[in-house]
Amino acid sequence: MIHGVSWLSGRGLANALIAMAGLFSCALHAADDPQVFTGMLGKMPIVVELDFSKSDDVSGRYFYQKYRQDLPLTGSVSDQELDLQEGIDDFSDKPRPGMTLNKKGNGWEGVWKNPQGKTFDIAFYPAQITPPKPDSDAFWTELYHETPYDYLRLQGMALKKGKQQEFMGYTLQWWSEPLSKISLFEIVSGYAPEKLSALNELLRARLWNEVISYHQCMLGASRFGGDYVQTVTPEMLTPSLASVSIFTRYDCGGAHPDFGDAPLNIDVNSGQPLALEDVLWVGKDQPFHYLYEDEDEDGGNNTTDFDTFSNYREKEFSPWLVAQLTKLVPAEMKKPQSDEDCDYTDPGIWNFSSWYFTPKGIAFDPYFARVMRSCEGTEWSVLPYSVIRQHPGGVKITLPE
Repeated sequence: MIHGVSWLSGRGLANALIAMAGLFSCALHAADDPQVFTGMLGKMPIVVELDFSKSDDVSGRYFYQKYRQDLPLTGSVSDQELDLQEGIDDFSDKPRPGMTLNKKGNGWEGVWKNPQGKTFDIAFYPAQITPPKPDSDAFWTELYHETPYDYLRLQGMALKKGKQQEFMGYTLQWWSEPLSKISLFEIVSGYAPEKLSALNELLRARLWNEVISYHQCMLGASRFGGDYVQTVTPEMLTPSLASVSIFTRYDCGGAHPDFGDAPLNIDVNSGQPLALEDVLWVGKDQPFHYLYEDEDEDGGNNTTDFDTFSNYREKEFSPWLVAQLTKLVPAEMKKPQSDEDCDYTDPGIWNFSSWYFTPKGIAFDPYFARVMRSCEGTEWSVLPYSVIRQHPGGVKITLPE
């Protein structure tokens, strides 16, 4: 989550964000929860996460409190001994820093040594973590329980205040996290105080989740270096809805760099994220609510499962959307003459398209296979509100005229 990482909410990017940290990240989220420790490497405080779910092999990561950037760990455990190597194996004979430790109560003590022969004492024990204050955002409580390692990393990290911006009659205050350079805004005027509070809690949670995703990306890319760059664009603010595009270009150590938009769409009245089916429904049954990122939270507010959601998108929604766009923009929706051209008539590319509100209607962005990714970023695939009103979703919401 990132969700956590965060995050198909119309994002097509979600599956990529789950996988982007690569094989190493997958090991960190095995069936058994990894163990989190705090301790010292030399004179430097560290936080360590280790996954002991495999009988002999151990994987994990750690960061220095001073720097807060992950260093991967792999190794083995036998009886009371733990041997770890730092960094990702590049299948060469190049030596890496390592840790040789012995069991000490509930923790581990030993020596860290680099290839040049420099050594430091190292010791770490199960983390004693101070819970968030009762009046903290729900994000911090969830992170404390679900991912204590990331909770410890984010504690004490301060946001940097940026510019103010006027947008559609609302005042936005931008904030950024200096290490990751992730930024997002809060809304400081234009809504009643209770609505501002709920909106800004969601926006802050999204900012911190993107910081977590940045660190997951950097962990996966630690062998060759990576990149995680976002462009955040407020798209629509009205008395009843808020919509922001969060577009990310990332290189997390996989075969290719990638990109995708993961917009955040909010019902201002309830202070809750909107699924597309909350706003637009073309199915035969009653509308359901499904957001992909809630799958890891015991379903969250979802009223159906992914299979039902996916089947609806494939069988009902996408063919309907293709038919609507063909009427609205027939020139762009022509069947291509060559397999090398963009085929926007294929319903499959719209199954998990990202979406956000604009003054003219809901903008959809298709999701193509990698070789055709240049076909994304359509600016013409906007469904007018006059059409959407004919097919209301499960949430009563006032749409722009």
